[in-house]
Amino acid sequence: MASEAPPFWWERPDWRAYALLPVSALYGFVANRRMVRARRERFDLPVLCVGNFTVGGSGKTPVAIALARQARSMGLSPGFLSRGHGGSFGQPHIVDAHHDSAKHVGDEPLLLAEHAPVAVTPNRAAGAKLLLEQGCDFLIMDDGFQSAHIHIDYALLVVDARYGLGNGHVIPGGPMRAPLVGQLRYADGILKMGEGAAADDIVRKASRAGKAVFEAAVRPRDAESFAGRRFFAFAGIGHPEKFFDTLRRTGAAVEKTRTFGDHHVYAEDELNDLAAAARAENLELITTAKDAARLRHNAPANLLVGLDVLEVDAVFELAHAPARIVDETIEAWRRRRSA
Repeated sequence: MASEAPPFWWERPDWRAYALLPVSALYGFVANRRMVRARRERFDLPVLCVGNFTVGGSGKTPVAIALARQARSMGLSPGFLSRGHGGSFGQPHIVDAHHDSAKHVGDEPLLLAEHAPVAVTPNRAAGAKLLLEQGCDFLIMDDGFQSAHIHIDYALLVVDARYGLGNGHVIPGGPMRAPLVGQLRYADGILKMGEGAAADDIVRKASRAGKAVFEAAVRPRDAESFAGRRFFAFAGIGHPEKFFDTLRRTGAAVEKTRTFGDHHVYAEDELNDLAAAARAENLELITTAKDAARLRHNAPANLLVGLDVLEVDAVFELAHAPARIVDETIEAWRRRRSA
């Protein structure tokens, strides 16, 4: 995960990345071979994949939610397909946002389940069948682009404008999940997320390859309610600095921060330490929606009462972009059916 990954992954390639080139080459060969040769199971509904080139947080979850809202506004019944990071269900499971815990289904599925049915399972084909049984007629894959288990009608790859592709090397020498050329071959669109120049090179390459390019950013909900307040902000996500910067843009004073590993499961003593540190400096505690999802069933009740959560939405630069992505997914599915 990004916050647990070696820092050199997100810097210019150095001796460590080059020393790992033989292993990265082998990993990349296997990943690319799987994408090229895998037998992808086909389902009779449009399949939109929201993925990324690298490990770590790029903003996929709010993008997937925005596209589900768009699909619903067009009269469709979307459903999410997720692996459920850290989940413990052995069989495909439809997430219950009110009763399931992040320990069992993962934090991202809990957020997605507030907007549409979510099937969590490592077996994406089985999850797709379960969503069909739930009456879904439009499937959104949260990640899974490189796994190549089911046929994808439209693959939208999200790239963070601040971090880009990191050092550009494949795991374990860098954050890339597979070689860039192989990934671009199967992508239909690229979404540059946020502000920064780190993604400009991949945007240019995608444009030259004839791929659609979109831009979006995260926008805090109820931003005015945070302005002028003093916070102790903590997060266990990929690239927590983005969370802190987003909070600052609301006008809040981020006086103190603490970061944990991506998808971190908080122990009670850690939470008590956070609360005590905030009280000692007369600060308010605040975290991300993903962290709050993980805390929902294992945090002391008194902490949850006083905990603020920064909710964000993905906002596309061009308002018609989500409709275009959904339309092109449906059109690709229709061509697939007729063929």
